[in-house]
Amino acid sequence: MAFSSAVPAAKRLPVTVLTGYLGSGKTTLLNRILTHEHGLKVAVIVNEFGEVGIDNQLVIDVDEEIFEMNNGCICCTVRGDLIRIIGNLMKRRDRFDHLVIETTGLADPAPVIQTFFVDEDLKDELRLDAVVTLVDLKHILQHWDAEEVQEQIAFADVLLLNKCDLVTDDERLEIEKRVRAINPMARLLSTSNSNVPIDQILGVEAFELERALSLDPGFLVDEHEHEHDAAVGSIAFVEDRPMDLEKLGNWISDLVAERGPDLFRMKGIIQLQGKEERYVFQAVHMLIDGDFDRPWKIDERRRTEFVIIGRNLDGEALRVGFNSCVA
Repeated sequence: MAFSSAVPAAKRLPVTVLTGYLGSGKTTLLNRILTHEHGLKVAVIVNEFGEVGIDNQLVIDVDEEIFEMNNGCICCTVRGDLIRIIGNLMKRRDRFDHLVIETTGLADPAPVIQTFFVDEDLKDELRLDAVVTLVDLKHILQHWDAEEVQEQIAFADVLLLNKCDLVTDDERLEIEKRVRAINPMARLLSTSNSNVPIDQILGVEAFELERALSLDPGFLVDEHEHEHDAAVGSIAFVEDRPMDLEKLGNWISDLVAERGPDLFRMKGIIQLQGKEERYVFQAVHMLIDGDFDRPWKIDERRRTEFVIIGRNLDGEALRVGFNSCVA
């Protein structure tokens, strides 16, 4: 189960996917990115659902590469356009350091993320830095049952709880609790008017697992019990014993074949038997990707940390399967 790219990750163009339900503050955040003195040259792709592009007109006029995609949702009808536009962008690779893709509020982020796995040319030239999802604290509960809302939260690496100034602390904490039940591993930031330090959303690298552990070392120790009946949830495993890569690969392959559409995202830092390097793994629905990372540090606790986010997860069956992969 090795899916390493021929091009080192450090040389690939970092990509941030900016998502969130309608009215959550994506364009405001995008304008902050474009005007902030962060020293990066940022290329932007703005996607809208309608035939007339409004968001693109609201983006501040700056000397950046800005491309508009309308007349279709980026996650379905115009995905080919996304690949084409990125291909054209890469011909001018020396003109920018980072790519930001703002999806429509009605987009499922999964197909966008999958683009960077499935297209061989893009896979060798780009790397997904993070999926950043904005959550509208004032209105999110009105749309909570919308599938797009659930999936945007589930796929996030960074979650921005926006419009804090419009809700009480108790209201914010209740929504934070609900969000955490769906996605326990994303970095969580509270903001007003999409005002967030840029270095916390750009250049953060997609794997927030270690950062979450550094903030709360015990958050993966037990399976998370959810206090709501929503079908979307998460389950996490921690194992101190080394894992067998072949067994793990077979289990994941079978799992994806059986439940792929229900498995939103899987992430893991794997301790493999007989290997001095960490194995970093992630999957989006039926696409899986993994590669050896840096060596384990001398003072670092070697263990496997694995998270699955999806719909109607059978925790007991998943634990049995996971445990069967121990070397």
